Amino acid sequence: MADERIILVTGVAGFWGNRAAARLLEQENVRVIGIDSQVPETNVVGLDFIQADVRNPLLVELLREEAIETVLHLQFRESTAPTENVFEQNVMGVSKLLGACAQAEIKHIVLKSSLMVYGARPDNPMFLREDHPLNGPKKYGYIRDWIECEKYAQEFREQNPGATLTGLRFGHVVGPQVDSPMTRFLREEEAVTLLGFDPMLQIIHSEDVLSALVHAVNGEYPGAYNVAPEKGMPLWKTLGLAGKIPLPVLHPLAYWSVSLGGPRLAPMPLDYLRYPCLGDMQKMREELQFTPQYTPEETVRELASQQRIRKLFGKKNAQALDEDRLRDTIQRRKRARARRA
Repeated sequence: MADERIILVTGVAGFWGNRAAARLLEQENVRVIGIDSQVPETNVVGLDFIQADVRNPLLVELLREEAIETVLHLQFRESTAPTENVFEQNVMGVSKLLGACAQAEIKHIVLKSSLMVYGARPDNPMFLREDHPLNGPKKYGYIRDWIECEKYAQEFREQNPGATLTGLRFGHVVGPQVDSPMTRFLREEEAVTLLGFDPMLQIIHSEDVLSALVHAVNGEYPGAYNVAPEKGMPLWKTLGLAGKIPLPVLHPLAYWSVSLGGPRLAPMPLDYLRYPCLGDMQKMREELQFTPQYTPEETVRELASQQRIRKLFGKKNAQALDEDRLRDTIQRRKRARARRA
């Protein structure tokens, strides 16, 4: 087919790659080639799967032979503790992939990142624009790797001005099926908080993350973009909606405990439970032209409801019996109709 778009999705055996590939294949005149070193456990109808690593030196030949137009890079391991093995896969993977894209003259690339790259600091402005320095703590592996990947992305932009590289920096991702730092934090029976601190959080639903990734693939949006609902939500309100019992701890004691036990004792750096790290969403709204559909309250309520129902009725019936989910769905559809009017 002459007007068929050919898109390469990396990390297609993982949560994000598998679901993004399925979303893209719902569109007409789209062919999706998925690449991963592991075979996907979930079959995606219509996916053209190739088992390979993005660090393979023959990747550039594959990009040329398949006439790839767009690369959606989602091969990334969110390891809490920094390890050289994961660093090699994440950071060197991006380096090798972007190098291959440059040689193959790929014109469109989309990368997934996080607002956590800015760091949560006492001197942060209320809202962080995309040109703010990336001061995230590098003791946590996934934050260190995101920052390093962003550096390679910026170098690529400077050296390949004819290509469009879109970087999406998402807020705290939460969803019933996603394994993310914030979701793991909210699933704990007791949530450790720092006594006297209640920072604002920007929480985005995993479905909105997938929608934003597909939206970026379908357009031309050069540069980095913060992506999250514009409305933040206080930590303690988040915990209340999630049905969690806050466990306030003096911050010197909490930091001391984590320093002894390492990052494995907390799914995210404690600074994010203490200081602000809020992205400015003007660029998302005006240039990316994207609006998340879920409010932070809806996102957290859904997670909490699904957890309660799974305990009572099992995983199979969780969505079907979720009254809060249907109520919030009705409200989202009303908001969407209002925006279209």
